[in-house]
Amino acid sequence: MAHPTLFEPLDIGGLSLSNRIVIAPMCQYSAVDGEMTDWHLMHLGNLAQSGAGVLTIEATAVLPEGRISYADVGLWDDRTEAAMARVVESLRRYSPMPIAIQLGHAGRKASTDKPWLGKGQIAPDADNGWQTEAPSAVPFAAGENPPLALDRAGMDRIRDAFAEAARRAARIGIDAVQIHGAHGYLLHEFLSPLSNRRDDAYGGSLENRMRFPLEVFDAVRAAFPAERPVTVRVSGTDWVDGGWDAEQTVAFARELERRGAAAIHVSSGGLDPRQAIPVAPGYQVPLARAVKQAVSIPVIAVGLITGFEQAEQIVASGDADLVALARTILYDPRWPWHAAAHLGASVHAADQYLRCQPHQYRHLFAAG
Repeated sequence: MAHPTLFEPLDIGGLSLSNRIVIAPMCQYSAVDGEMTDWHLMHLGNLAQSGAGVLTIEATAVLPEGRISYADVGLWDDRTEAAMARVVESLRRYSPMPIAIQLGHAGRKASTDKPWLGKGQIAPDADNGWQTEAPSAVPFAAGENPPLALDRAGMDRIRDAFAEAARRAARIGIDAVQIHGAHGYLLHEFLSPLSNRRDDAYGGSLENRMRFPLEVFDAVRAAFPAERPVTVRVSGTDWVDGGWDAEQTVAFARELERRGAAAIHVSSGGLDPRQAIPVAPGYQVPLARAVKQAVSIPVIAVGLITGFEQAEQIVASGDADLVALARTILYDPRWPWHAAAHLGASVHAADQYLRCQPHQYRHLFAAG
């Protein structure tokens, strides 16, 4: 294939990407008190040699109680900043790949166990558990400990924590911030009428439900250097009648663009156990397409994107500007190499790996 779109460069808010492949944030549940460990150095170091356009650090909590689990990464004090700085410095030493970070707060879906230990909610009075917070005192699932409804002071504390985490990310050289507004976590909980039952200025109408997520965006945008991009990940739909949907997502995306968002990453679901997700290859691409048709900033599609031709079709058709890989690139950390070989493109490889270039793909590894 001549000049595949998947391997064309793209600028996102001043950040130059060599291709349209995004490594999505993937929780590793391997931090200690919010601090990154050698696992993150090994895991992210491996992915930084993949040839993708950008690497996104996993969902990083802006406060201890905002972690999904007790083993999640955080960026809320000097200690957690220093641990992350060590990893980022090592990545920079051996890879030119841009590094982004996803900042988030888990809301009512916080205080859970590691997935391989069951992932269920941990009670506030149990080891490794704490009291969760949310827009309203409505638990995620029946039988769970309900969250505390946030008051204005609590919302201010969280908004300011997002901004402070963005400042810390800038200080250690992170190239881009992604705000996590998807998957049923705190900002998504404010957006969806299924989880937001407030009767004040932050509940009820779409304008009101968007208000706090937009306040968080504005705070992060103001705190992060103006020349570096801030993007947002959204759930395009709750997959539940009466919940957040594609039409509301478009309205939110337009407002984010107006306020300076550099890109929108469109996922779906995660807010309600009743969700009926039509899982199939590329099942979330129509949600990305709807946003793409409504905004002028880049849009990222994600979800069961595994095939080289499939990824190329998504960006070449204009359904999205980039594709994000998660489980796919865990399974095959050299997926971008293999995609480039299949599509007839070139990709960056470290000098130490140049001699592994297959004879049939003589121009696979780009110079430098």
